Amino acid sequence: MSKIAHTIKHELLEMVPPTIYFFVILHIVALIRALMVEGSGLPPATTASIAVAALVLGKSVLLANALPYINRFPEKPLIWNVCWKSVVYFLVAFVIHYLEHLYDFWKTAPGIAAANEKLLAAIVWPHFWAIQILLAVLIINYCIATELARVVGGKELMTMFFGPLPDRPKQA
Repeated sequence: MSKIAHTIKHELLEMVPPTIYFFVILHIVALIRALMVEGSGLPPATTASIAVAALVLGKSVLLANALPYINRFPEKPLIWNVCWKSVVYFLVAFVIHYLEHLYDFWKTAPGIAAANEKLLAAIVWPHFWAIQILLAVLIINYCIATELARVVGGKELMTMFFGPLPDRPKQA
């Protein structure tokens, strides 16, 4: 296998766990949002839009993890990196969530400033913050799991969580 193909395969495999995680949690968030806006006339998110968002977030996590400042406290207790990464990922989720709402208003407004004014006047802040709180909890859980996997090792964590994994036959 060529070096480029190997690199692409490695990057895609690195992207799978966060993408699956965000795919599941974004469906949970979409379900909660749909229940909160029931009867308001706002359309619920589709699985396709959630899949695209999960792919974007999965790639974002991969890129963020490649940045030198993301793993700021590797020698300190895990809570340091968990808190740091949670704050970084939460800020990204906050911006994406706000831009998602802004886009909905931008479709009918003459410009982005007008869309932002309409958004600020029409947004139901308790709903917005409820989703942000849910995302914060889910992001913290993700950061805890990834930090444990970083320190313990992915295979060891899987064994601890699911039990011994079956041996794979060696390929020739």
